[in-house]
Amino acid sequence: MIDLSENTCPTREQRANGINAFSGKASELLSQAREGKLKNCERDFQQNSGCLLNFYLSVRVATIRDSVMIVHAPVGCSAPANIYREVYRRLWTGLGRSHDDFDFHWLTTNLGERDVIYGAADKLRFAIAEAERRHSPEAIFILTSCASGIIGEDVEGVVAELQPGTRATIVPIHCEGIRSRIVQTGYDAFWHGILKYLVREPEKRQGDLVNVASMLSYTWQDRQEISRLLGRMGLRANFVPEFASVEDFRNLGSAALTAPVCPTYTDYLSRGLDEHFGVPFFMYPSPIGIANTDAWLREIGARLDLSERAEEVIASERARWVPRMEKIQEGFAKVKADNGGDFRVMGSLGQGRLVTQTPFFRELGVSTPVALCQDFDDLLLEDVERLLERVGDFEIIVNTFQAAEVAHTARKHDPDMVLSCPFQGSAYKRQKGMTRIHALRGDGRLWSAQAGYAGAVACGNFLLQATKNRSFQNTMLAKTEDPYREWWYRQPDPHYFHRKEARG
Repeated sequence: MIDLSENTCPTREQRANGINAFSGKASELLSQAREGKLKNCERDFQQNSGCLLNFYLSVRVATIRDSVMIVHAPVGCSAPANIYREVYRRLWTGLGRSHDDFDFHWLTTNLGERDVIYGAADKLRFAIAEAERRHSPEAIFILTSCASGIIGEDVEGVVAELQPGTRATIVPIHCEGIRSRIVQTGYDAFWHGILKYLVREPEKRQGDLVNVASMLSYTWQDRQEISRLLGRMGLRANFVPEFASVEDFRNLGSAALTAPVCPTYTDYLSRGLDEHFGVPFFMYPSPIGIANTDAWLREIGARLDLSERAEEVIASERARWVPRMEKIQEGFAKVKADNGGDFRVMGSLGQGRLVTQTPFFRELGVSTPVALCQDFDDLLLEDVERLLERVGDFEIIVNTFQAAEVAHTARKHDPDMVLSCPFQGSAYKRQKGMTRIHALRGDGRLWSAQAGYAGAVACGNFLLQATKNRSFQNTMLAKTEDPYREWWYRQPDPHYFHRKEARG
């Protein structure tokens, strides 16, 4: 149940038994979760962690048009909003965006020591008034922090006091970093605020409107591809949260369907729209790879009585894109032959990518003996079970940005290609191949697409090209020192610092 009478959501640990530390077989992970025995390991050594406020949330909320984001925190907690303003601007107007999409506004209450002792409600009141005076927004988002959470700031009290005199809708989001070790809790908190304060009761169902909520690791090109495919079905995409208008959020409750791109990152929104506004949803499949895109369109068609149209679109799209995919498969077949008959890839990242990217690798013709997953919970157990039936068992490491554990796993399994990202690190120190798992929203290059038919071909081509040019990892191997000593790689598993003998 999504209880909108509460100020915020439960954590992923409470709601879905979320963990972010595991190493072993995927079948073992699934079995423990099914039996209710899956427990999170406590790390005695941790290099990094994901902040609910900063790592994912602030960089996305800041992009919402006709709104202002207030970070109720020390000034440093708002720093990522600066960085991503510049990153997003790399998107060129030829991709269909306008300069108006990048008129971002955000403020910080700049909490200090005195505020932590005496409270900072007056600073929050002032920031809300300034946001209204300077920008006349449609919505003001208040993002809480560890500091405001620790002092027990009555954010809802301030909102109730000021809302009657404020034209903008004020939306508090409880994303204190100390709330949860699972970064997806930050997304859930955001969607809770959206469902409670912004989504309006529909006067009329818009039968051609499909909600599409996605991760910041999907690009503008993916947005265009999804719009194109839905357009061929006679449908419109309502994209949230990046670059959405406040009106787009208000219209979420009038859509005909919520379709996933990343299922678990948008699970809370999908369930809330279903329970409170009657908008149906499905969790899987996501449009990653040719086969999954086929299945995604069929699922949408079945739910909106458009099955015949879906089959027409699939047939024409396959005629266009499958020959290109076959060329990529031929390229990987040659790579495999040159490599002794196999080519092994270590990839994925979030749960959504785990259940979509792994079969996509098989579609390319490469194997996946080991996969990364930054956290894991009970929301996709049936989909993981189907994944194992489809591709067989494999090793899995559940890991939130612990570079040493990723490097250990890469050394232990020694795949031919490691797919990593800036938040994981260190796996580039190897003789064999290495490239990125995904691009980010601001990557405007056409080969950075991942979703739909165009994304399947673009991503497949990108990975194939990565097998042909290894100058980056060769340079890094020659010019940089390994950050870890050999004794670390000799440990039997990457969770050495969980074991009792490591603590003695």
